[in-house]
Amino acid sequence: MKQMVQTWRHVFKLDPDRPIDDQALEAVCCSGTDAIMVGGSSGVTFDNTAELLARIRQFEIPCVLEVSDLEAIVPGFDLFLIPTVLNSSDPQWLIGYQAQAAEKYGHMIPWDMLVPEGYIVLNPDSTVARLTRARTSLTGPEAAAYAQIADRMFQLPIVYVEYSGTFGDLELVAEVRRSLEASRLFYGGGISDGESARQAAAVSDTIVVGNIIYSNLDQALETVAAIKDSNVR
Repeated sequence: MKQMVQTWRHVFKLDPDRPIDDQALEAVCCSGTDAIMVGGSSGVTFDNTAELLARIRQFEIPCVLEVSDLEAIVPGFDLFLIPTVLNSSDPQWLIGYQAQAAEKYGHMIPWDMLVPEGYIVLNPDSTVARLTRARTSLTGPEAAAYAQIADRMFQLPIVYVEYSGTFGDLELVAEVRRSLEASRLFYGGGISDGESARQAAAVSDTIVVGNIIYSNLDQALETVAAIKDSNVR
């Protein structure tokens, strides 16, 4: 099951704290995207996560939970993505909260269903950057150094470059990707149409599309076609 992550090129991310009607949800789930990721930086609860999962399960699409709150962990997802923020200035976001979870719930954790992600958060104005006190003013070589540690030392299957709400510096993203040997590079942030999807996909392994779903569904759906129709690998 974990190996399926290595084949994804396009992922839609849905936030349990943001409303989406049935028609839009069907369009997203039947778009041809490789998977649905459920998660958010704030307002995520057990109830709204469980409700969204139940709605997604009407469709034949892999669905994973990105865990951001221990109280919002809902059983029934295909995998659970466990983020660690590599460039946080607060060690709690690197290993502290994860250790607390293991101490409290270790006997209940489905370890074979966990996929760790090493985040590099780079938009200083984003909620996730403020929440995690991320050191966002990284140069390309500095970001690549974090990625190399995640890849070679920690052996994380995913390195996730997150610009959260703004389109990132793709030269930096490309430098991070070149530094990796085994980890898969996820990119998220500011992908708003087919062209931006193609550009991001050219310098990453997997693109994650989220905010545009809620503001312009048609453009969000264009991002799937752009990846599926392109020769970018």
